[in-house]
Amino acid sequence: MTRPENFEIKQYQETAVLVGLINRDQDEREANEYLDELEFLAHTAGAVVQKKFLQKMELPNTATFVGKGKLEEIINFIKVNDTDTIIFDDELTPTQLRNIEREAQCKVLDRTNLILDIFASRAQTAHAKTQVELAQLQYTLPRLTRMWTHLERQRGGIGMRGPGETQIETDRRIILDKIARLKEQLKKIDKQMATQRRNRGKMVRVALVGYTNVGKSTLMNLLSKSQVFAENKLFATLDTTVRKVVVHNLPFLMTDTVGFIRKLPHGLVESFKSTLDEVRESDLLVHVIDISHPNFEDQINVVNSTLEEIGGGDKPTIYLFNKIDAFSYVEKEEDDLTPATKENMSLEDWKESWMSKENAHSIFISAKERENIDHLKDQLYKHVRKIHITRFPYNDFLYQLPEDQE
Repeated sequence: MTRPENFEIKQYQETAVLVGLINRDQDEREANEYLDELEFLAHTAGAVVQKKFLQKMELPNTATFVGKGKLEEIINFIKVNDTDTIIFDDELTPTQLRNIEREAQCKVLDRTNLILDIFASRAQTAHAKTQVELAQLQYTLPRLTRMWTHLERQRGGIGMRGPGETQIETDRRIILDKIARLKEQLKKIDKQMATQRRNRGKMVRVALVGYTNVGKSTLMNLLSKSQVFAENKLFATLDTTVRKVVVHNLPFLMTDTVGFIRKLPHGLVESFKSTLDEVRESDLLVHVIDISHPNFEDQINVVNSTLEEIGGGDKPTIYLFNKIDAFSYVEKEEDDLTPATKENMSLEDWKESWMSKENAHSIFISAKERENIDHLKDQLYKHVRKIHITRFPYNDFLYQLPEDQE
């Protein structure tokens, strides 16, 4: 039997609903922003989001995260729409996971589990795969009980005592042994990577840091003339990429690092220690920011707090505002006397705001359209040269531009 010419095999896409809370830690605006980001994460993982659910609660319900009525509403929706998965915006406890799965009779994920799944699908090298597997096992360990409900005691009597617990304890030992082996593997890899960093000599190191999907890999490709994988999805880059870059006549090393995100699982920060060592040991950070994102200031704060957490918060930093080609704002009417808001601020207004006052090294570019790249190169040259001549004062004359010699 032959297929018609217009016959297409459609790949099945998993469907999902998203669930978040409005509470004392996040207001309605923030909760909606987090759900929008969770939707992007779900899309990156290959799911189609059917609906988002929000509930206002002071604290998450200890048994089911959301209230009983909201959970019933979610379950009714997924039954009518044949939804595959419920994804919660916060990390669920083992008890919450078990209770929600029992009530909903479908797959239940939390934000951490979703991010780990994306990392697992994106990992290419043995190093990244080992790091992700370690984080996954550390996440799974306290949640083993929900994986063995079919072995729980159904009734009392002789011969019916505790097979579930026995299996859980066996699996716990297996996972603990594997975690120990993975940690040993990562120690060896860390030593190898530390040796690689030492072998690079005293060349100035510049690290690209920033929120996920702000254009770091695109910028890396532009400056180093390489082909680092870049895509409009979260966590397109997991493996640290180091390239030699020459600006004017000055060589230095540039590192493209994994992007940061809100509520980044602590296990991932720990397992990606060697990757983040590239940030800690760099001489200069280029903090790439997507200025077209409506909440880029929040993203800046997330990145800065993560840098503080990993010990890289005191590095000299250039704030690089990317995607100016996609920047938009709502222009105020001439007779509008109301105070200006973030939505009414033009690019020029932003340039005159705290960016220029608090951070003297702010640059505005479009890596995609190659706009203002020459200015970026000039600023990189000046900052790198300043560090370079402290290490190699005897060959300073080699890296002087004509205007420097006047």
